[in-house]
Amino acid sequence: MERSYAEELPERAGQRVRLNGWLQHRRELSNVTFVILRDATGTAQIAIPSVAAAAVSALQNESAIEVIGTAVADDRAPGGVEVRDAVITAIASATRVPPFELGRRSLDAALPTLLDHAAVALRHPPRRAAFRLMDASVAAFRAHLRTQRFTEVFTPKIVATATESGANCFRLDYFGRVAFLAQSPQLYKQMLVGVFERVFEVAPVFRAEPHDTPRHLNEYVSLDAEMGFIGDHRDVMAMLEGAVVAMASSVAEHRDARVAGALLPIRGTPPFPALHFADALELLVTEFGDTVRAEPDLSPAHERWLGEWALREHGSDFVFVTGFPTAKRPFYTHPDP
Repeated sequence: MERSYAEELPERAGQRVRLNGWLQHRRELSNVTFVILRDATGTAQIAIPSVAAAAVSALQNESAIEVIGTAVADDRAPGGVEVRDAVITAIASATRVPPFELGRRSLDAALPTLLDHAAVALRHPPRRAAFRLMDASVAAFRAHLRTQRFTEVFTPKIVATATESGANCFRLDYFGRVAFLAQSPQLYKQMLVGVFERVFEVAPVFRAEPHDTPRHLNEYVSLDAEMGFIGDHRDVMAMLEGAVVAMASSVAEHRDARVAGALLPIRGTPPFPALHFADALELLVTEFGDTVRAEPDLSPAHERWLGEWALREHGSDFVFVTGFPTAKRPFYTHPDP
């Protein structure tokens, strides 16, 4: 029998079905035992007579199980369908009870416990949803750039020297020679623009610096793009707008956005508001005082304030700051004549 998924049960009402998944929870009543199976798409309720529930009663939660039964429409069941006349078979029995209940709205456990049991904790719907939203975001990034004639490339992650200034590299022994984990695909992208004109990469990058989570991580997934034959920075801004809108829209429309409790930045349509760096400083002076002029850069607090300004004044979750000082970004910034 072909496998069915929990989300497919409403369209399989009246049919025999086979489900695979994990035993999330069971509720034993006098005459019936309800078993909640969770698979990659959601949960399904299975009803079996209590006299036939001995095999299930011996299983720990999070055991892998197979269920064969009949999908029956029932408004009282979650999703309006439950599985009856079922035979439940253990595929792999869990050896211990998880230290938290995955069926609850939130996991009542300290961070060390969640990390020590990550293989189980990540099954919790909001945590699993975060991975699905990441997948949707990256898929939209790729799809949009491909419509714009970009080619996806894969560049080395073990390199002989630093890619750019301003970041420390993880040093490693490469068969007796010094090498580094790549901190950026920048130079490779620039070379490949001479081959394909437009390239992008989704890959990990590494920076040997302590975590400063609001600003950067020492290992993260970078979504990089490079394009040739542009008129000026506005061409790049327009391309970025298209990619960001595609990504935000894909996440907002995803069924797991609500499960994850995500606050989605989707207000505003291109063109996004743009401020010259000097004008941004003048706005920031009104909130933070003249000290903002001391450093030719924007702090996280400054960036948050400008984001709030853009939403308040322009109804946009996004804002560009152009005219950034070349003294702060000499590797990236073409001087404004």
